[in-house]
Amino acid sequence: MPLVLLGGLVFGFGLGFSHMARPEVVLDFLTFDDLGLLFVMFGGSIVAGLAFWIVPRLRSNAPLTGRPYGRRLKSFDRNVLIGGSIFGVGWGLSGICPGAAYASLGVGNWPILYAIGGMFLGAYAQGVWRSQRATAESGVPSDD
Repeated sequence: MPLVLLGGLVFGFGLGFSHMARPEVVLDFLTFDDLGLLFVMFGGSIVAGLAFWIVPRLRSNAPLTGRPYGRRLKSFDRNVLIGGSIFGVGWGLSGICPGAAYASLGVGNWPILYAIGGMFLGAYAQGVWRSQRATAESGVPSDD
């Protein structure tokens, strides 16, 4: 658990330091006015790629769970396409992704609480929709 906290602190500090926790910077990237976010993402991808390549060679099991390393591939299906599209629209409208939204609070961006509230409401609505859909598909009558 302390390792996860440390990783989150480093991630949040990096977002704040690189100004990527500011929606106006992200929106400038999305409108191709400032490509600095591209370099931040590229740097993160290099570090993550090296970690995913080196760590399994040093250890056979994950340090927190003790499970062996393995790939968990999710198929590209309709849910991934629709969910990713909705996520992208929300990112474009709010100017910030969920991880950076929390870091944005750390730099004093209190209006981002509206976007964070919207994320929670959207996730809740999706959970309700999915549970109702699963109930309807299983043929279990509702309590209505």
